[in-house]
Amino acid sequence: MKRPALPKRPLLPAPISALVPLLLPALLSACGGSTDGSGNAAAPATSTSITLTPLAADVASAALTPHFSLAPVVLAAPADLDSLAPSASALQPAATQAVPAALAATSTTRLTPQALAANPLAAAPAASGSTTVTTYTPAQIRAGYGLPALPASWTGLSASVAAQMGAGQTVYIVDAMSDPNIAAELAAFSQKFGLPGCTTTAIAPGATLPLPAASTGGCQFSVVNATSSGAMTSIAPPYDSGWATEIALDVQWVHATAPLARIILIQASNASTASLLGAINLANAMGPGVISMSFGAAEGSWTSSVDSAFTRTNMTYMAATGDSGTGVEWPSVSKNVLGVGGTHLVLNGSTRTESVWSGTGGGISQYTTVPSYQTPAVPGVGSLSMRSVADVAFNADPYTGQYVAVIPPGGSTASWYSVGGTSLATPQWAAIAAIANALRAQGGKAPLGLAQTLLYGNVGANAGAYAAAFRDITQGSDGACATCAAHTGYDQPSGLGTPNVSSLLTSLTANAQPPAPVVTPVTVNGTAGSALSFTMAVSAPDAVTWSLANAPAGMSVSAAGLISWPQPVAGSYAVTVTATDKVTGSAGHATATIGIAAPPAPVVEATTVAAQPGSALRFQVQFSASDPVTFALSGAPSGMTISSAGVLSWASPVAGKYSVTVTAKDTTTGKSGSAVLTVQVSTRPIGPVLSAAPIRGVAGRALSGVIGVSDPGASAILVRISGAPPSMTFAASGQGILLNWTNPVAGTYTLVLSATDSAGLSTQSTLVLTISAN
Repeated sequence: MKRPALPKRPLLPAPISALVPLLLPALLSACGGSTDGSGNAAAPATSTSITLTPLAADVASAALTPHFSLAPVVLAAPADLDSLAPSASALQPAATQAVPAALAATSTTRLTPQALAANPLAAAPAASGSTTVTTYTPAQIRAGYGLPALPASWTGLSASVAAQMGAGQTVYIVDAMSDPNIAAELAAFSQKFGLPGCTTTAIAPGATLPLPAASTGGCQFSVVNATSSGAMTSIAPPYDSGWATEIALDVQWVHATAPLARIILIQASNASTASLLGAINLANAMGPGVISMSFGAAEGSWTSSVDSAFTRTNMTYMAATGDSGTGVEWPSVSKNVLGVGGTHLVLNGSTRTESVWSGTGGGISQYTTVPSYQTPAVPGVGSLSMRSVADVAFNADPYTGQYVAVIPPGGSTASWYSVGGTSLATPQWAAIAAIANALRAQGGKAPLGLAQTLLYGNVGANAGAYAAAFRDITQGSDGACATCAAHTGYDQPSGLGTPNVSSLLTSLTANAQPPAPVVTPVTVNGTAGSALSFTMAVSAPDAVTWSLANAPAGMSVSAAGLISWPQPVAGSYAVTVTATDKVTGSAGHATATIGIAAPPAPVVEATTVAAQPGSALRFQVQFSASDPVTFALSGAPSGMTISSAGVLSWASPVAGKYSVTVTAKDTTTGKSGSAVLTVQVSTRPIGPVLSAAPIRGVAGRALSGVIGVSDPGASAILVRISGAPPSMTFAASGQGILLNWTNPVAGTYTLVLSATDSAGLSTQSTLVLTISAN
């Protein structure tokens, strides 16, 4: 007989009545061997548990950081061209300004206006040859990225033009702490660049949620304060110069990109993971809309436990990938969040040139598995097993930055800065999604929701649509790793690339054909000679048919996507699995990477067997093997034998201590495994004693019985039970182990009982249950 390896268990401290929590796992994991009423082998008992893992205290309290970068120079105020004609600056070259030489090496990451002003070198004049900052206006960014031009007047707009400005849609900006001057900063920014003013609308902490739909008649701006539980409060968080800079950046550039969208700034009470999750959940309750998250923290094993925050219907989630070079962060790593990376931008009118910004984040997750939309059908994605970030990109280099107005606490006049970071890229992508939702609403379509489905499926996997909707970033890198450099097609630093917005909106709002099936790649391991089966996952609008390419002989796929291989052969295999839509005929494929290891040698478990002189010994050797085995003994005393099933027998044991080597040889591979069994024959009773009288019962009538377990000299006993029917249960009692079977099934069952004490002595016994039909 072939047995699976028995699990090692900690010894159970005596008395047995105190051992229920430790004893039951050993019982539940016992191997099978029982029979049902037909005499066929029944499946071994199995157990299923669900563990709810709360966010660890250190993770819940960990501080997340905003992802803005600020060029180390206070800018001259931008010209007033756009206040007279909203798109006038689009026809002008971008403003440039030299950085004082003493500040050229200053880190731009989370550099605040206050920190810059406090630097005595900030007022130093710029020397010739100094580093130059280029800063773009909203009109220049709109022209460069193909956004619809701003209207000459904001009154009397048609519904279609208003939709192109995001009318009727809501962008939720989630940040921490507060910016008490945000409304004044937004007003200064809007006036300078010819954008419509926003009506500041209060939302009471007790307001009914979800909120009413956004107005299509103009921009509304609201600020709400969130608690960590996702509720609203009238208490504003304290001011923080870094988060205030982030807030100013986010609000102004959502408005610059979608000028008529409703903006709701949700301020978390602090920058902890728990508080920002509360703010996200508040946005979910207010929805539908787009949530912009310009912050992050290094991913961890905990990230999947909070993914439910990003699953609300009709919500689209955007997050910055980080400003410290290659690396993967939460929340952008979530499968349900669009991760936004950054580029270095050079604009010449409507002609843009971009490369990867060296500070952008991105990489392959260590904890989040590959989402279905990251399929090999998208050029550059390849065969992934884990989530790849970023998904898309936008301008993020502060040295090719965009204007932001900042009014310090107590001040009334705006100062201007060139700000970047993936925090700049994220709110603009959020605003583009809001515009797409506005246009989709006009066509009677639902909101985008998980935007990746269309971005990867309808656009990325379609060469013509991809070339029109995206600028493929092929230059630059964010580190020295193998995947840090940009290349043709998808890459980690820039994702699919940066948007050609007008064409992208067409792809996101047109009556496109349903996306092709998306097959999830898998990696599977097995052992030669042991049947292998696994199911492929597919996302498709219709039923699909399955096919295999490069499959080894004997491998097949069922109509349900179940791949089977009855007799695997050792080796490595890359099998292409294709799913074809039965309605449209479109196909998607992925690679099943299969590794088949040679079968291991048999493993024999060493133990000490207790016996008494003259009392026949019968002991089942525990072993595991991939194939049938033969047994041999060496060093055995006269009269001791071993059967083909591994049962050690000695009719008349003689007192003494014997070391017997048991060898199991695989009849297929020829590999052998050995272990030494110590046989202790003593006139004094030693080792654990198992006693169980045969049990008889009637089918359908509950029965119980007691298995006696004793060993006066032992401090602990490990008990294993195999051959039990799946519905039979065991519990410790004062007499030993209590057996219960609530609904017996007719048949004869043989339970093998094994006990090992703290001295390492083992004994075996059998218990026969006979269940009659009536």
